[in-house]
Amino acid sequence: MRRSLRRAVRRVQWALRKVVRAWRTSMQLRVTSTAIGFGLLAVMVLSTYLSGAIRDGLFEQRITQVLTESARSTSQAQTTFNTTTATTTTGVQQLVNDLVRLLQGGGSSGREIFLWRTDPDSASSVLNSSTAPQLSGLVTDDLRAQTAQGEEQRWQSVSIPDSSGTGTIPGVLVGSKVDVPVAGSYELYFLYSLEAEQETLSFMQRVLAIAGAALVIFLACSTWVVTRQVVRPVQRAAQVAERLADGHLDERLLAKGEDEIATLARSFNEMAESLQDQIQRLDDLSTLQRRFVSDVSHELRTPLTTVRMASELIYESRDELDPVLKRSAELLQAQLDRFEDLLADLLEISRFDAGAAVLDAEALDLRDVVNAAIDHATPLASRKDVWVAAYFDERPVTADIDRRRVERVVRNLLVNAIEYAESGPVEVRVSSNLTAVAVHVRDYGVGMPKDQVSHVFDRFWRADPARARTSGGTGLGLAISLEDALLHGGWLEAWARPGLGAAFRLTLPRRAGIVLTSSPIELEAGQAPEDRESDPETHTRRSDEAGPASLPDIAHMPGHDDHEPDGDDGAGPGAVGPVHELGGPR
Repeated sequence: MRRSLRRAVRRVQWALRKVVRAWRTSMQLRVTSTAIGFGLLAVMVLSTYLSGAIRDGLFEQRITQVLTESARSTSQAQTTFNTTTATTTTGVQQLVNDLVRLLQGGGSSGREIFLWRTDPDSASSVLNSSTAPQLSGLVTDDLRAQTAQGEEQRWQSVSIPDSSGTGTIPGVLVGSKVDVPVAGSYELYFLYSLEAEQETLSFMQRVLAIAGAALVIFLACSTWVVTRQVVRPVQRAAQVAERLADGHLDERLLAKGEDEIATLARSFNEMAESLQDQIQRLDDLSTLQRRFVSDVSHELRTPLTTVRMASELIYESRDELDPVLKRSAELLQAQLDRFEDLLADLLEISRFDAGAAVLDAEALDLRDVVNAAIDHATPLASRKDVWVAAYFDERPVTADIDRRRVERVVRNLLVNAIEYAESGPVEVRVSSNLTAVAVHVRDYGVGMPKDQVSHVFDRFWRADPARARTSGGTGLGLAISLEDALLHGGWLEAWARPGLGAAFRLTLPRRAGIVLTSSPIELEAGQAPEDRESDPETHTRRSDEAGPASLPDIAHMPGHDDHEPDGDDGAGPGAVGPVHELGGPR
């Protein structure tokens, strides 16, 4: 029984959800149902008013007729009593009985007559007379008291039992006084049925109901047709707009007539034509820019190689030069390194833009790739006095990845975090689940506002352009990293808050063709204790929730290697924050 009830409730809920969804997604349904609602309200109000007006009119008309008839009949009865020659009780009784039957048939419609003594204790031997003794209970004591006290007619509405005894018929009871010879004062009551008026009122109400239903149906149909004439062009415009958004720039609306819809269609087509021209020009310009960048990058390779050869000769002999020339040789070598990095990044971006980037994927343990990137970034961490701690899964984190590209992404994220950590810690986490592997890089600098996080992957964008950089950078590192992640079918996401630092998460599918739905690591994971207390909106993961990655596998201390890492980006957040020692003493 309970199961059946729950099933019925679920069906009702499912039906309600479908109705609500249809209401939200269909403007035509909303307009039509609104019109029906207002139409029903108007019909109900109008029908109620007309029904009341008709009822009151029929009742007042019938009351006027009843009072006129009863007054005339009362006068006729009193005249008969005044002119009678009967002086005995038997004669008067016979007169009363005959008069009651005569008065019953004297009205415009069937009526019942009651002639009763005013004083029940009177010694008169003339008996009460009525045409419907079974209805005598309709004459109330209040009406009898009012009738006995005055000379005017008194009336009240009553409910007359019908012939079946299960229902009632509306009626009117009119009372007045007459003087009966020999017997004294009597009360004369006329009971009129309003059944005909009730039938007339019921008929009018049925007519109003049918007319109202027909009006609502007509209103619904007309509203549906009218709104469809408006909605269909809008739907067509939405379809064409979606086609334009998908790149089908030749799609146009069919414009017929001179009305507002046709004007809208023509304006839409003009807008689409203008957009197509603008997009075509921008596409041509973009193609020209990509070709220019690619050509310039390739053309600069040859003179750069020559300059590099000459510079290396000078750099190798720098100890034989005077101090000024020696410093110049060192500066020339450093700037040539930066120039080569810029050319490499420009060439890589041009490959992505041209769709020529190729993925050389193989099954690798992501922990080895991250270790190599950490080793590469350790000299920079040493110079910046930044602690780098790594937290790895105990089991192998294998996936089909391009080692060169993934290591470049991790290296860019690490160098970016170290550059902006300002002596604070940098945490690297590697974890996996059944479908994905992930690398999470977290620093605890000052972070950046939310509105700047969406720009960190833009080319040549920097959170603080005026801030001094110590590791160079082209401003393309994160843009290239994002392209590398997308080439793998993965995600590269950023999170940052002012005063809490920044976090980057690279999520890659284990195998080609897997569509990612979640990541093994939370984007905001790995916050310092001070941050957990100061930022109630930030969600951290407990060690028992983090899985095997919660225990440190390795911790990299800053070293003393003077090698300069070449993977860098200018889009990282500037940070000045407290130092949190992780994994051991500094």
